[in-house]
Amino acid sequence: MEIFRAYIESYLKNHPQIHTKKMDLIVRELAPTSTGLPVELIVFTKTINWNEYERIQAEIIDHLLAAARFFDLRLFLDPAGSDFARALRT
Repeated sequence: MEIFRAYIESYLKNHPQIHTKKMDLIVRELAPTSTGLPVELIVFTKTINWNEYERIQAEIIDHLLAAARFFDLRLFLDPAGSDFARALRT
């Protein structure tokens, strides 16, 4: 996980839309849970336009979700009861 965390930090520091000069950039692991090891990202974009911010955020998350497999990491989504009910119906 340490290598993936370092990758995330490097990716964000080199992202053209992330403010890295005077704003904090933090990538840290939170306390482990029964479902895995959460990662928290604290970064600031160079824009204050809400639509642009949302696009940048989605781009970053999409990239990191795709990159995780190259670090042999598995993603986990805690399913809801309705997910199991739907699976049983099919």
